[in-house]
Amino acid sequence: MIEVDGSIGEGGGAILRTALALSAVSWKPVHIYNIRAKRTKPGLQPQHLRGVEALTKLTNARVEGLGLHSKELKFEPSVTEGGRYRVDIGTAGSTTLILQILMPAAAFARKPVEVEITGGTDNPFAPPIDFLKNVTLPTLRRMGYRGEVECVQRGHYPRGGGIVHARIEPLERLRALGLTEPGRVVHIAGVAHCVRLPAKIATRMAHAASMALIKAGHAKVDIRAESYPPTKDPHLGPGTGITLWAETESGAILGASSLGKRGKLAEQVGREAAESLIKQLQTGRAVDRHLTDQLVPYLALAEGESEITSAELTSHALTNIALVEQILGLRFEVEGELKQPGRIRVEGLGHTKS
Repeated sequence: MIEVDGSIGEGGGAILRTALALSAVSWKPVHIYNIRAKRTKPGLQPQHLRGVEALTKLTNARVEGLGLHSKELKFEPSVTEGGRYRVDIGTAGSTTLILQILMPAAAFARKPVEVEITGGTDNPFAPPIDFLKNVTLPTLRRMGYRGEVECVQRGHYPRGGGIVHARIEPLERLRALGLTEPGRVVHIAGVAHCVRLPAKIATRMAHAASMALIKAGHAKVDIRAESYPPTKDPHLGPGTGITLWAETESGAILGASSLGKRGKLAEQVGREAAESLIKQLQTGRAVDRHLTDQLVPYLALAEGESEITSAELTSHALTNIALVEQILGLRFEVEGELKQPGRIRVEGLGHTKS
């Protein structure tokens, strides 16, 4: 059983998700202790608990220590059959983080995996559903990953109530990924949304982001404003946000996002996302800061040598690399410093489901 210290790096939930996802794919049992030790509320919170429960069902795993606020967990996966699953987080916890823990194992299941998750779709400190749909999954498809996600209904803090449907088809193995030279930007798209609020808020966010991007020299910008008339707005509570993504001539997709909150002007939200995207594009790297850490496990599992350049090496990315090296027994080559642009290279395992 592999021993994983949950307090390394940022000491948050990402260590739990990555360790369990790798365990589920490789069939290596793990013992995770000091779970979320550096958070103000350490141990398993409802969101993490539901994620582990879902992965347990998906992989027919044996689990010890599974309970609210638990700081220690033993996980022993078995057969990943596939099938249909429902996950109700019960709070506004992130639906995309639930998918993060399920997606690697689901790709190597014996049959398709369909999952419906209820919770938050646009959360602080988590990828928005639009980022997963328009940045993460299209990039993974270059590696042969076959997954689709649909946002049926948005959910924001504190009410939640968002509904996400995902379907993941099995594959034999992942292909290596080479994303090092992005080339010029050919198109920038995005979604600015508001629910239970006046439609003009989404329009103002989209306009502010567009103006910032055009001023920075990007002529082809298409940001859609998403809103709902009061009589046809099914959401449980108000919320706003914007997600942007830039497509380059090499096929790279870099994203950025920003969430609204009470007292924060719509124009500020739009500019914030645009400025983040502009800054990352200026580095000349092919993968954005958030996608970098999401790709690490898949690069390790793929067949052959993968190499990517990152707009920023975050603590999440470096912690994920350390975990992958420990659990899967391979070695990454990393050039660059924390919070700076970098380059990541690895000879993948060529993992198969058989």
